[in-house]
Amino acid sequence: MTDVAAVAADLAAEHEALDAVLAGLTDEQWATPTPSPGWTVADQVGHLTYFDGAAVLALTDEAAFAASIGPLLEDMDGVTLHRHLAPTELLAAWRANRSRLLDVVRQVDPEGRAPWYGPSMSVRSFLTARLMETWAHGQDVVDAVGTTREPTDRLRHICQIGFITRKWTYANRREELPAADVRLELVAPSGEVWRWGPDDAAQSVRGPALDFCLVVTQRRHVDDTALQTHGAAARDWMEKAQAFAGGATDGPPPGGRS
Repeated sequence: MTDVAAVAADLAAEHEALDAVLAGLTDEQWATPTPSPGWTVADQVGHLTYFDGAAVLALTDEAAFAASIGPLLEDMDGVTLHRHLAPTELLAAWRANRSRLLDVVRQVDPEGRAPWYGPSMSVRSFLTARLMETWAHGQDVVDAVGTTREPTDRLRHICQIGFITRKWTYANRREELPAADVRLELVAPSGEVWRWGPDDAAQSVRGPALDFCLVVTQRRHVDDTALQTHGAAARDWMEKAQAFAGGATDGPPPGGRS
């Protein structure tokens, strides 16, 4: 199995994990507010539906994808949230778009690149970003309806993005990246230990992989997790971490989302 095929399989599994939550919700639960201000459960799924469809367009018709960016920037919520659809229709639309995305991925050059809202990405990175988005917006859903998803070692993809976007976090804020290296050591759901960064780095972040993913996707404050930071640069990173594209944003305050 190629790297791209392996990531696609993990993305499909992440889709199914969220689908299992959504399929059991009532219409009232679809209307539940989520931690994202102004967004309901349905809005979270509408967002995923739109961007899975946009991903198909990016991989199949670059000119059409480029033309879609203007209307999106003019009215993000109006374009992306599909608020005209009933819950059953929205779930069906998300299933259709994500299925099309996985079908298209099987036909593209795995060594190719995909345009997106910023620099183009390798197909592998493109799919990894879709997995992170699915997982993060899925977290908003499960937080809203009071359920959980069993963490899996698919989190490694998100941890990798979280680590490599440390520099981006500061650049996005127009701040200088602290000079100190930071060692990252995370315990996977399987019990394996994942490591990034220099072995001899004086500063570090250590703890559960799940907690790191929650912090870098700005779904939890570091103080509300079991992560341990050693050193000022490590702490500062965890307070500002942003693993996703877009303008600089802050995660929840301590105790704001536990």
